[in-house]
Amino acid sequence: MATHESTVDLVEGDVVRQFARAAVLAALIGVLGAIQIPYPLSPAPITLQVLFVFLAGLVLGPVWGTASMLLYLAAGAVGAPVFSGWEAGLGPLLGQTGGFLWSYPLAAGLIGLVVHRGTDLRDPASVPLPIVVGALVAGTVLVYAMGTGYAAWLLALEPWEAIAGFALPFIPAELLKMAAAIAIVTSGRIEPVQS
Repeated sequence: MATHESTVDLVEGDVVRQFARAAVLAALIGVLGAIQIPYPLSPAPITLQVLFVFLAGLVLGPVWGTASMLLYLAAGAVGAPVFSGWEAGLGPLLGQTGGFLWSYPLAAGLIGLVVHRGTDLRDPASVPLPIVVGALVAGTVLVYAMGTGYAAWLLALEPWEAIAGFALPFIPAELLKMAAAIAIVTSGRIEPVQS
């Protein structure tokens, strides 16, 4: 009997480290993002999910930040209770707030591209504050455009009704999440990973 030997190329340490960070961030958004605060001004609750979208783009960059959010969505789709209110499955992805969920990978990618100026990572703490703020605002606009647009389509709402119900009430919370994300990345507690 003949045996066949082959070699296996090891995965580079940076790839393993970035994947681990993406998995941790996906787990954090699943655990903390699933906690919701009912909000009487909107059918959507207040959660910390967008904070983790911000951190995915800022810390992991456009590639791994997007991968982290896709991992989060995949975990929820296959049954892990990671969506708002500890929900799981395809229902939340197709329900009235599904547009928000689908926007997360795109927003993380956009924030990462703006802050890191491409796919090569740099320390977000060294990026000028106006660029970071601009990236977070652009990501927020994308999240709310997709979220309110999908809700308007699904629920047959007028655009102003969707904006009034699914976007405007959350502006103060999003400003606080932006400030928190900036404080976290400028604190020096997160070690940047160079790609």
